Amino acid sequence: MSLTFADLPLRPETLEALSAHGFISPFPIQEQVLPIALADGDLIGQAKTGTGKTLAFGVPLIERVIAPLDAEWASLEAKGLPQVLVVVPTRELCVQVTKDIEELSGNRGLRILAVYGGRAFEPQIEALQNGVEIVVGTPGRLLDLYRQGQLKLKEVSRVVLDEADEMLDLGFLPDVEKIFASTPNRAQTMLFSATMPGDIIALARKFMNQPVHIRTQDNEDEGAVVSRIEQHVFRAHALDKIEMLARILQADGRGPTIVFCRTKRTCQKTSDDLVERGYRAASIHGDLGQNAREKALNDFKAGKSDVLVATDVAARGIDIDGITHVINYQCPEDEKTYVHRIGRTARAGAKGISVTFVDWDELARWKMIDMALKLGLAEPEETYSSSEHFYELLNIPAGSTGRMTKAKPVTSEKPREKKTVEKIEKTQRPVRTERTRTRTKKFSS
Repeated sequence: MSLTFADLPLRPETLEALSAHGFISPFPIQEQVLPIALADGDLIGQAKTGTGKTLAFGVPLIERVIAPLDAEWASLEAKGLPQVLVVVPTRELCVQVTKDIEELSGNRGLRILAVYGGRAFEPQIEALQNGVEIVVGTPGRLLDLYRQGQLKLKEVSRVVLDEADEMLDLGFLPDVEKIFASTPNRAQTMLFSATMPGDIIALARKFMNQPVHIRTQDNEDEGAVVSRIEQHVFRAHALDKIEMLARILQADGRGPTIVFCRTKRTCQKTSDDLVERGYRAASIHGDLGQNAREKALNDFKAGKSDVLVATDVAARGIDIDGITHVINYQCPEDEKTYVHRIGRTARAGAKGISVTFVDWDELARWKMIDMALKLGLAEPEETYSSSEHFYELLNIPAGSTGRMTKAKPVTSEKPREKKTVEKIEKTQRPVRTERTRTRTKKFSS
Protein backbone atom coordinates (compact mmCIF):
# COMPACT_ATOMS: atom_id res chain seq x y z
CA MET A 1 0.00 0.00 0.00
CA SER A 2 1.44 3.35 -1.01
CA LEU A 3 2.12 6.14 1.47
CA THR A 4 -0.33 9.06 1.68
CA PHE A 5 0.11 12.51 3.23
CA ALA A 6 -2.40 11.49 5.91
CA ASP A 7 0.13 8.86 7.12
CA LEU A 8 2.65 11.58 7.96
CA PRO A 9 2.70 13.55 11.24
CA LEU A 10 1.26 16.76 9.74
CA ARG A 11 -0.97 19.49 11.18
CA PRO A 12 -4.70 19.19 10.35
CA GLU A 13 -4.50 22.57 8.55
CA THR A 14 -1.70 21.30 6.29
CA LEU A 15 -3.53 18.08 5.47
CA GLU A 16 -6.67 20.06 4.67
CA ALA A 17 -4.73 22.40 2.33
CA LEU A 18 -3.02 19.45 0.60
CA SER A 19 -6.35 17.71 0.07
CA ALA A 20 -8.00 20.91 -1.22
CA HIS A 21 -5.33 21.17 -3.94
CA GLY A 22 -5.61 17.51 -4.93
CA PHE A 23 -2.45 16.22 -3.21
CA ILE A 24 -3.23 12.81 -1.73
CA SER A 25 -0.09 10.67 -2.22
CA PRO A 26 3.48 12.02 -2.38
CA PHE A 27 5.69 11.65 -5.46
CA PRO A 28 8.94 9.61 -5.09
CA ILE A 29 11.14 12.61 -4.13
CA GLN A 30 8.53 13.76 -1.59
CA GLU A 31 8.12 10.27 -0.13
CA GLN A 32 11.85 10.06 0.55
CA VAL A 33 12.45 13.66 1.65
CA LEU A 34 9.47 14.28 3.96
CA PRO A 35 10.31 11.83 6.80
CA ILE A 36 13.89 13.16 7.05
CA ALA A 37 12.89 16.82 6.69
CA LEU A 38 10.10 16.48 9.27
CA ALA A 39 12.70 14.98 11.65
CA ASP A 40 14.78 18.20 11.24
CA GLY A 41 17.66 16.51 9.42
CA ASP A 42 19.89 18.25 6.85
CA LEU A 43 19.46 16.82 3.37
CA ILE A 44 20.50 17.09 -0.26
CA GLY A 45 17.68 16.29 -2.67
CA GLN A 46 18.74 15.41 -6.18
CA ALA A 47 15.95 14.87 -8.69
CA LYS A 48 15.04 15.73 -12.26
CA THR A 49 13.05 18.87 -12.93
CA GLY A 50 9.28 18.50 -12.67
CA THR A 51 9.28 15.83 -9.96
CA GLY A 52 7.72 17.87 -7.12
CA LYS A 53 10.71 19.24 -5.20
CA THR A 54 8.86 22.38 -4.05
CA LEU A 55 6.30 20.36 -2.10
CA ALA A 56 9.08 18.18 -0.67
CA PHE A 57 10.62 21.14 1.19
CA GLY A 58 7.49 23.33 1.40
CA VAL A 59 5.49 20.99 3.65
CA PRO A 60 8.24 20.58 6.33
CA LEU A 61 8.82 24.35 6.38
CA ILE A 62 5.13 25.10 6.96
CA GLU A 63 5.01 22.46 9.70
CA ARG A 64 7.92 23.93 11.65
CA VAL A 65 7.01 27.64 11.38
CA ILE A 66 5.15 29.20 14.29
CA ALA A 67 2.31 31.25 12.75
CA PRO A 68 0.32 34.12 14.34
CA LEU A 69 -2.79 31.95 14.84
CA ASP A 70 -0.90 29.04 16.41
CA ALA A 71 -1.10 28.33 20.15
CA GLU A 72 2.72 28.63 20.43
CA TRP A 73 2.67 32.22 19.08
CA ALA A 74 2.15 33.74 22.55
CA SER A 75 5.42 32.28 23.84
CA LEU A 76 7.46 33.35 20.77
CA GLU A 77 9.96 36.07 21.67
CA ALA A 78 10.93 37.53 18.28
CA LYS A 79 7.49 37.93 16.72
CA GLY A 80 7.43 39.02 13.07
CA LEU A 81 11.05 38.18 12.26
CA PRO A 82 11.67 35.65 9.45
CA GLN A 83 11.94 32.06 10.68
CA VAL A 84 12.51 30.44 7.26
CA LEU A 85 14.54 31.50 4.22
CA VAL A 86 14.19 29.95 0.75
CA VAL A 87 16.86 31.03 -1.76
CA VAL A 88 16.09 30.61 -5.49
CA PRO A 89 18.05 31.65 -8.61
CA THR A 90 15.41 33.45 -10.72
CA ARG A 91 12.52 35.88 -10.27
CA GLU A 92 10.07 33.56 -11.98
CA LEU A 93 10.96 30.67 -9.66
CA CYS A 94 10.69 33.01 -6.67
CA VAL A 95 7.09 33.90 -7.57
CA GLN A 96 6.22 30.26 -8.27
CA VAL A 97 7.67 28.88 -5.01
CA THR A 98 5.97 31.62 -2.98
CA LYS A 99 2.61 30.77 -4.58
CA ASP A 100 3.07 27.03 -3.92
CA ILE A 101 3.93 27.57 -0.25
CA GLU A 102 1.02 30.00 0.21
CA GLU A 103 -1.40 27.36 -1.14
CA LEU A 104 -0.26 24.89 1.52
CA SER A 105 -0.12 27.30 4.47
CA GLY A 106 -3.72 26.69 5.63
CA ASN A 107 -5.64 29.10 7.85
CA ARG A 108 -2.88 29.88 10.32
CA GLY A 109 -2.23 33.53 9.44
CA LEU A 110 1.15 32.63 7.95
CA ARG A 111 2.87 35.57 6.19
CA ILE A 112 5.05 34.72 3.20
CA LEU A 113 7.03 37.31 1.21
CA ALA A 114 8.63 37.08 -2.25
CA VAL A 115 11.77 39.22 -2.47
CA TYR A 116 13.40 39.76 -5.88
CA GLY A 117 14.92 42.43 -8.13
CA GLY A 118 13.10 44.47 -10.78
CA ARG A 119 10.65 45.61 -8.11
CA ALA A 120 10.69 48.66 -5.83
CA PHE A 121 12.32 48.20 -2.42
CA GLU A 122 9.60 50.08 -0.49
CA PRO A 123 6.75 47.49 -0.55
CA GLN A 124 9.19 44.69 0.35
CA ILE A 125 10.65 46.76 3.22
CA GLU A 126 7.15 47.63 4.45
CA ALA A 127 6.15 43.94 4.46
CA LEU A 128 9.29 43.01 6.41
CA GLN A 129 8.58 45.75 8.97
CA ASN A 130 4.99 44.52 9.39
CA GLY A 131 6.26 41.00 10.07
CA VAL A 132 6.97 37.95 7.92
CA GLU A 133 7.48 34.27 8.83
CA ILE A 134 8.80 32.90 5.51
CA VAL A 135 10.95 34.81 3.00
CA VAL A 136 11.50 33.47 -0.53
CA GLY A 137 14.06 35.45 -2.51
CA THR A 138 16.81 35.76 -5.08
CA PRO A 139 20.38 36.16 -3.71
CA GLY A 140 21.02 39.72 -4.95
CA ARG A 141 17.91 41.33 -3.47
CA LEU A 142 18.17 39.30 -0.24
CA LEU A 143 21.71 40.59 0.32
CA ASP A 144 20.71 44.18 -0.54
CA LEU A 145 17.93 44.14 2.08
CA TYR A 146 20.21 42.43 4.62
CA ARG A 147 22.94 45.07 4.17
CA GLN A 148 20.35 47.83 4.57
CA GLY A 149 19.34 46.27 7.90
CA GLN A 150 15.79 45.65 6.68
CA LEU A 151 16.05 41.84 6.45
CA LYS A 152 17.01 40.38 9.82
CA LEU A 153 18.28 36.81 9.62
CA LYS A 154 19.20 36.15 13.26
CA GLU A 155 15.97 34.20 13.94
CA VAL A 156 16.11 32.13 10.74
CA SER A 157 16.25 28.48 11.80
CA ARG A 158 15.69 26.79 8.41
CA VAL A 159 17.29 27.58 5.06
CA VAL A 160 16.45 25.99 1.71
CA LEU A 161 18.59 26.38 -1.40
CA ASP A 162 16.53 25.47 -4.46
CA GLU A 163 18.02 24.81 -7.93
CA ALA A 164 21.56 25.03 -6.54
CA ASP A 165 23.22 24.15 -9.85
CA GLU A 166 21.52 27.13 -11.50
CA MET A 167 22.91 29.37 -8.72
CA LEU A 168 26.35 28.15 -9.71
CA ASP A 169 25.74 28.78 -13.43
CA LEU A 170 24.51 32.33 -12.76
CA GLY A 171 27.49 33.17 -10.52
CA PHE A 172 25.43 33.46 -7.31
CA LEU A 173 27.47 31.06 -5.19
CA PRO A 174 29.50 33.76 -3.33
CA ASP A 175 26.22 35.54 -2.47
CA VAL A 176 24.71 32.27 -1.25
CA GLU A 177 27.73 31.68 1.01
CA LYS A 178 27.28 35.17 2.53
CA ILE A 179 23.60 34.44 3.18
CA PHE A 180 24.45 31.12 4.87
CA ALA A 181 27.09 32.85 7.00
CA SER A 182 24.47 35.44 8.09
CA THR A 183 22.14 32.81 9.62
CA PRO A 184 23.87 31.88 12.93
CA ASN A 185 20.85 30.07 14.40
CA ARG A 186 20.29 27.79 11.41
CA ALA A 187 19.06 24.40 12.71
CA GLN A 188 18.20 22.78 9.36
CA THR A 189 19.53 23.21 5.84
CA MET A 190 18.01 21.65 2.73
CA LEU A 191 19.65 21.81 -0.68
CA PHE A 192 17.91 20.78 -3.91
CA SER A 193 19.51 20.45 -7.32
CA ALA A 194 19.07 18.51 -10.55
CA THR A 195 22.84 17.97 -10.90
CA MET A 196 25.69 17.92 -8.36
CA PRO A 197 28.82 19.77 -9.60
CA GLY A 198 31.89 19.84 -7.36
CA ASP A 199 31.28 23.42 -6.16
CA ILE A 200 27.81 22.50 -4.89
CA ILE A 201 29.21 19.49 -3.00
CA ALA A 202 31.87 21.77 -1.46
CA LEU A 203 29.13 24.22 -0.40
CA ALA A 204 27.17 21.39 1.22
CA ARG A 205 30.23 20.16 3.14
CA LYS A 206 30.94 23.67 4.43
CA PHE A 207 27.46 24.62 5.64
CA MET A 208 25.55 21.37 6.23
CA ASN A 209 25.62 18.97 9.15
CA GLN A 210 25.90 15.32 8.00
CA PRO A 211 23.31 15.71 5.23
CA VAL A 212 21.40 12.72 3.87
CA HIS A 213 21.78 12.55 0.06
CA ILE A 214 18.52 11.55 -1.62
CA ARG A 215 18.57 10.76 -5.31
CA THR A 216 15.45 9.68 -7.17
CA GLN A 217 15.57 7.86 -10.49
CA ASP A 218 12.75 6.16 -12.37
CA ASN A 219 13.45 2.50 -13.08
CA GLU A 220 12.40 2.82 -16.71
CA ASP A 221 14.54 5.91 -17.21
CA GLU A 222 18.25 5.59 -16.58
CA GLY A 223 19.08 8.87 -18.37
CA ALA A 224 18.74 12.41 -17.08
CA VAL A 225 15.68 13.17 -19.21
CA VAL A 226 12.17 12.44 -18.03
CA SER A 227 11.03 9.31 -19.85
CA ARG A 228 7.45 10.52 -20.29
CA ILE A 229 8.54 13.13 -22.85
CA GLU A 230 8.26 12.14 -26.50
CA GLN A 231 11.34 13.76 -28.08
CA HIS A 232 11.68 14.83 -31.72
CA VAL A 233 14.75 16.43 -33.31
CA PHE A 234 14.75 17.92 -36.84
CA ARG A 235 17.52 19.45 -38.91
CA ALA A 236 15.78 22.66 -39.96
CA HIS A 237 16.69 25.59 -42.20
CA ALA A 238 16.74 28.97 -40.46
CA LEU A 239 14.33 30.55 -42.98
CA ASP A 240 11.81 27.69 -42.65
CA LYS A 241 11.75 27.45 -38.84
CA ILE A 242 8.90 29.92 -38.31
CA GLU A 243 6.74 28.04 -40.84
CA MET A 244 7.51 24.71 -39.15
CA LEU A 245 6.72 26.18 -35.74
CA ALA A 246 3.42 27.65 -36.96
CA ARG A 247 2.36 24.25 -38.30
CA ILE A 248 3.32 22.40 -35.11
CA LEU A 249 1.02 24.81 -33.26
CA GLN A 250 -1.87 23.37 -35.31
CA ALA A 251 -1.15 19.76 -34.30
CA ASP A 252 -4.00 17.64 -32.95
CA GLY A 253 -4.10 17.73 -29.15
CA ARG A 254 -1.75 20.70 -28.89
CA GLY A 255 -2.35 22.59 -25.64
CA PRO A 256 -0.35 25.35 -23.90
CA THR A 257 3.09 25.48 -25.52
CA ILE A 258 6.47 26.98 -24.59
CA VAL A 259 8.91 27.95 -27.36
CA PHE A 260 12.53 28.45 -26.28
CA CYS A 261 15.03 30.76 -28.03
CA ARG A 262 18.67 31.41 -27.18
CA THR A 263 18.67 35.16 -27.83
CA LYS A 264 16.35 37.96 -26.71
CA ARG A 265 16.09 39.33 -30.24
CA THR A 266 14.99 35.99 -31.74
CA CYS A 267 12.56 35.52 -28.87
CA GLN A 268 10.77 38.83 -29.52
CA LYS A 269 10.81 38.41 -33.31
CA THR A 270 9.37 34.89 -33.10
CA SER A 271 6.60 36.06 -30.79
CA ASP A 272 5.76 39.00 -33.09
CA ASP A 273 5.72 36.70 -36.15
CA LEU A 274 3.31 34.30 -34.44
CA VAL A 275 0.96 37.13 -33.42
CA GLU A 276 0.99 38.41 -37.01
CA ARG A 277 0.03 34.90 -38.15
CA GLY A 278 -2.98 34.85 -35.82
CA TYR A 279 -1.65 32.94 -32.80
CA ARG A 280 -2.18 34.01 -29.19
CA ALA A 281 1.52 34.34 -28.35
CA ALA A 282 3.42 36.29 -25.68
CA SER A 283 7.13 36.66 -24.99
CA ILE A 284 9.27 36.69 -21.87
CA HIS A 285 12.97 37.69 -21.96
CA GLY A 286 15.57 39.84 -20.24
CA ASP A 287 14.89 43.06 -22.19
CA LEU A 288 11.35 43.22 -20.84
CA GLY A 289 10.63 45.00 -17.56
CA GLN A 290 9.52 42.92 -14.57
CA ASN A 291 5.90 44.06 -14.97
CA ALA A 292 5.82 42.96 -18.63
CA ARG A 293 7.41 39.61 -17.76
CA GLU A 294 4.89 38.92 -15.01
CA LYS A 295 1.98 39.98 -17.22
CA ALA A 296 3.11 37.62 -20.01
CA LEU A 297 3.43 34.76 -17.52
CA ASN A 298 0.08 35.49 -15.86
CA ASP A 299 -1.69 35.75 -19.24
CA PHE A 300 -0.21 32.37 -20.18
CA LYS A 301 -1.32 30.79 -16.89
CA ALA A 302 -4.81 32.29 -17.26
CA GLY A 303 -5.17 31.02 -20.84
CA LYS A 304 -5.26 34.46 -22.48
CA SER A 305 -2.28 33.30 -24.53
CA ASP A 306 -1.46 29.68 -25.30
CA VAL A 307 2.06 30.10 -26.72
CA LEU A 308 4.84 31.51 -24.54
CA VAL A 309 8.09 32.35 -26.36
CA ALA A 310 10.91 32.53 -23.83
CA THR A 311 14.66 32.72 -23.37
CA ASP A 312 16.38 30.46 -20.84
CA VAL A 313 15.65 32.99 -18.08
CA ALA A 314 12.27 31.22 -17.94
CA ALA A 315 13.54 27.65 -18.27
CA ARG A 316 13.39 27.30 -14.51
CA GLY A 317 10.48 28.49 -12.44
CA ILE A 318 7.65 27.98 -14.90
CA ASP A 319 5.54 25.32 -13.25
CA ILE A 320 2.27 25.26 -15.15
CA ASP A 321 0.11 22.17 -15.41
CA GLY A 322 -1.03 21.03 -18.82
CA ILE A 323 1.86 22.18 -21.02
CA THR A 324 1.71 19.71 -23.91
CA HIS A 325 4.60 20.87 -26.13
CA VAL A 326 8.04 22.39 -25.60
CA ILE A 327 9.75 23.59 -28.78
CA ASN A 328 13.45 24.42 -28.90
CA TYR A 329 13.40 27.01 -31.68
CA GLN A 330 17.15 27.38 -31.27
CA CYS A 331 19.38 24.54 -30.11
CA PRO A 332 20.21 24.73 -26.36
CA GLU A 333 23.74 25.58 -25.21
CA ASP A 334 24.30 22.28 -23.38
CA GLU A 335 22.63 19.16 -22.05
CA LYS A 336 21.61 20.77 -18.73
CA THR A 337 19.76 23.56 -20.54
CA TYR A 338 18.08 20.97 -22.77
CA VAL A 339 16.85 18.95 -19.77
CA HIS A 340 15.53 22.02 -17.97
CA ARG A 341 13.81 23.34 -21.08
CA ILE A 342 11.93 20.18 -21.96
CA GLY A 343 11.19 19.60 -18.27
CA ARG A 344 8.50 22.29 -18.50
CA THR A 345 6.24 19.59 -19.96
CA ALA A 346 5.41 16.12 -18.55
CA ARG A 347 5.30 17.57 -15.04
CA ALA A 348 3.77 15.78 -12.06
CA GLY A 349 3.10 12.50 -13.84
CA ALA A 350 1.73 13.86 -17.14
CA LYS A 351 3.08 13.17 -20.65
CA GLY A 352 4.48 15.70 -23.11
CA ILE A 353 6.17 16.31 -26.46
CA SER A 354 9.42 18.13 -27.13
CA VAL A 355 10.61 19.30 -30.56
CA THR A 356 14.13 20.59 -31.22
CA PHE A 357 15.19 22.46 -34.37
CA VAL A 358 18.88 22.02 -35.20
CA ASP A 359 20.34 24.29 -37.87
CA TRP A 360 23.39 23.21 -39.89
CA ASP A 361 25.77 25.34 -37.79
CA GLU A 362 24.34 23.86 -34.57
CA LEU A 363 24.99 20.20 -35.44
CA ALA A 364 28.25 19.94 -33.46
CA ARG A 365 26.59 21.37 -30.34
CA TRP A 366 23.60 19.06 -30.70
CA LYS A 367 25.88 15.99 -31.04
CA MET A 368 27.53 16.91 -27.72
CA ILE A 369 24.10 17.14 -26.06
CA ASP A 370 23.02 13.84 -27.59
CA MET A 371 26.23 12.14 -26.46
CA ALA A 372 25.93 13.44 -22.88
CA LEU A 373 22.30 12.32 -22.54
CA LYS A 374 22.61 9.15 -24.68
CA LEU A 375 19.48 10.01 -26.66
CA GLY A 376 20.47 8.18 -29.85
CA LEU A 377 19.41 11.19 -31.95
CA ALA A 378 22.85 12.40 -33.08
CA GLU A 379 21.87 12.68 -36.79
CA PRO A 380 18.57 14.61 -37.04
CA GLU A 381 16.70 14.10 -40.30
CA GLU A 382 16.66 17.05 -42.71
CA THR A 383 13.10 18.37 -42.45
CA TYR A 384 11.03 21.16 -43.98
CA SER A 385 7.55 22.51 -43.31
CA SER A 386 6.31 20.48 -46.30
CA SER A 387 7.95 17.15 -45.31
CA GLU A 388 5.49 14.26 -44.98
CA HIS A 389 7.23 12.67 -41.97
CA PHE A 390 7.01 16.02 -40.15
CA TYR A 391 3.20 15.97 -40.41
CA GLU A 392 2.95 12.31 -39.44
CA LEU A 393 5.25 12.39 -36.40
CA LEU A 394 3.57 15.43 -34.82
CA ASN A 395 -0.08 14.71 -35.78
CA ILE A 396 -0.40 17.86 -37.88
CA PRO A 397 -3.61 17.75 -39.99
CA ALA A 398 -2.99 17.51 -43.75
CA GLY A 399 -3.34 20.84 -45.52
CA SER A 400 -2.36 22.92 -42.48
CA THR A 401 -0.68 26.20 -43.33
CA GLY A 402 1.41 28.57 -41.26
CA ARG A 403 -1.46 30.97 -40.57
CA MET A 404 -4.43 30.82 -38.27
CA THR A 405 -6.10 33.93 -39.70
CA LYS A 406 -5.59 36.22 -42.65
CA ALA A 407 -3.64 39.38 -41.97
CA LYS A 408 -5.81 42.50 -41.70
CA PRO A 409 -5.71 44.72 -44.80
CA VAL A 410 -3.72 47.86 -44.14
CA THR A 411 -5.56 50.00 -46.73
CA SER A 412 -8.88 50.02 -44.85
CA GLU A 413 -7.67 52.64 -42.35
CA LYS A 414 -6.31 55.17 -44.85
CA PRO A 415 -9.51 57.02 -45.98
CA ARG A 416 -10.65 57.41 -42.37
CA GLU A 417 -7.23 58.77 -41.44
CA LYS A 418 -7.33 61.35 -44.28
CA LYS A 419 -10.82 62.48 -43.29
CA THR A 420 -9.70 62.97 -39.69
CA VAL A 421 -6.72 65.09 -40.80
CA GLU A 422 -8.97 67.27 -43.00
CA LYS A 423 -11.36 67.74 -40.11
CA ILE A 424 -8.51 68.79 -37.79
CA GLU A 425 -7.18 71.26 -40.39
CA LYS A 426 -10.65 72.72 -40.83
CA THR A 427 -11.15 73.24 -37.11
CA GLN A 428 -7.67 74.77 -36.73
CA ARG A 429 -8.17 77.28 -39.64
CA PRO A 430 -8.34 80.85 -38.23
CA VAL A 431 -11.71 82.63 -38.41
CA ARG A 432 -11.60 85.86 -40.45
CA THR A 433 -13.47 88.56 -38.53
CA GLU A 434 -14.38 92.08 -39.76
CA ARG A 435 -11.41 93.50 -37.87
CA THR A 436 -8.86 91.15 -39.54
CA ARG A 437 -10.35 91.89 -42.95
CA THR A 438 -9.90 95.66 -42.39
CA ARG A 439 -6.33 95.16 -41.24
CA THR A 440 -5.51 93.03 -44.27
CA LYS A 441 -6.98 95.66 -46.59
CA LYS A 442 -4.94 98.41 -44.95
CA PHE A 443 -1.66 96.49 -45.35
CA SER A 444 -2.37 95.60 -48.96
CA SER A 445 -3.04 99.23 -49.89
